[in-house]
Amino acid sequence: MSAAGTSHNQAAANAGPGGGLSGLIAKRPEFVTLVLLMAICIAVTIANPAFLQPSTLIDIGRASVVTGLFALGVFVILAAGGIDVSFTAIAALTMYSITLLVQKYAPDLSIVVVFAIAIAGGVFLGVVNGFLVYTLRVPSLIVTIGTQYFFRGGLLAFIGTTWIMELPGEMATFGRLSLLEFETANGAIVSLPVYFLILPVVAVLTWWIMRRTLMGRAIFSLGGNPEVTARLGYNVKIVHLFVFGYAGALAGLAGIVHITANRLANPFDLVGTEISVIAAVVLGGARITGGTGSVIGTMLGVLLVVVVDNVLVMVGIPSTWQRVFVGAFILLAAAFFVTRQRKFKPAK
Repeated sequence: MSAAGTSHNQAAANAGPGGGLSGLIAKRPEFVTLVLLMAICIAVTIANPAFLQPSTLIDIGRASVVTGLFALGVFVILAAGGIDVSFTAIAALTMYSITLLVQKYAPDLSIVVVFAIAIAGGVFLGVVNGFLVYTLRVPSLIVTIGTQYFFRGGLLAFIGTTWIMELPGEMATFGRLSLLEFETANGAIVSLPVYFLILPVVAVLTWWIMRRTLMGRAIFSLGGNPEVTARLGYNVKIVHLFVFGYAGALAGLAGIVHITANRLANPFDLVGTEISVIAAVVLGGARITGGTGSVIGTMLGVLLVVVVDNVLVMVGIPSTWQRVFVGAFILLAAAFFVTRQRKFKPAK
């Protein structure tokens, strides 16, 4: 089998002769994520039956959109053997600068055009990352730490630090559009926003790219063995530019979704969320070393992180302890994945 095979084939090879449940876990690590997610949901429901109320589930769905868009971009880069921590800076730079421009010069600009500009801006900044990683031949973590500071510093130094409290025209309207609305027992109106649909659409697109295109094969191949990838005839430079450009596009898209959901533009937003996003992708079965992962696993990892982050209050854990519990859970889950990978690593 060539190095250009899909991650499932690679995972199957790593599984060795083991069968049964252990073999399934080795071949499909997202199965573990699903079991963990279900166990947490059952435990929280027992502790607080209010968890299953539609309002709570809708809140989790809303909270998953921006994290999910970021995670899909990170998944593509991780599959190629890289890592990116600059995506929140790309999102902040694009969302704030575009909002400022639209507010000043084109307050009635169509939301479709706003999204297109944000995606284009994200692609440009992502391609800068990819070009630097390929040209400098240094780890992508180092490059993206540098560009993260550069992008965010440029935003705060040259564009602005003031909150934009009133979004222009269709940007404000889009954030209020609902797929469905209902009234809770206490009279509050809960709605599932239209922007929620963006996440499943992008997830399907990412799945198609990674599983049904030559670029997807090249990405997994690059993450598995860069030298073999070049010998197979793949253009490594183009792959680098694509994965970072794609992640940048999703970051730009996520930035606009974020401000329309919150109905304000804050240049300081999204700082510090990089680790939870990367954790979601790893918990979904992707390896930091590259060559593996799936869209389904990534989405399950996002749900896992969002659920854990949102239900701690429901079971009576103080907000000051939430990060401690989230961090401990991520460490335990990551240790489990590493243990499974070592156990099923083929003997040399």
